[in-house]
Amino acid sequence: MTLPKAVTNDFYSEAEAAHMLGISIARLHQLLDHYVFNVGSPRPPNIEFTSSELLLLSYWNRESPGAGARTRRNVVAINDYK
Repeated sequence: MTLPKAVTNDFYSEAEAAHMLGISIARLHQLLDHYVFNVGSPRPPNIEFTSSELLLLSYWNRESPGAGARTRRNVVAINDYK
C-alpha cells in the first residue's frame, strides 16, 4: 500500500506562512521585527520562508509575549538550590 505524500512547498509567502502558523500577518511581522530584523536592518517587503523557518517562527510565537502568549521566566535564583 502506498501512502500519499504530503504536499510541501520549498518556500512559503508571508500570507502562506501566517496561515500555516495560525497567526495574522501583523503578528508574523512582529515576530520578525523582534527576533530577526532587530539590529537596525529593515524588514524586506516580500519574504519567503522555508519549512525550517516556519518551525522556528512557531516556537517564537509560543514563547514571546503578545497575541495572547504568556511571558514565562526561565530564571532561577542560585539560592533556590540549597
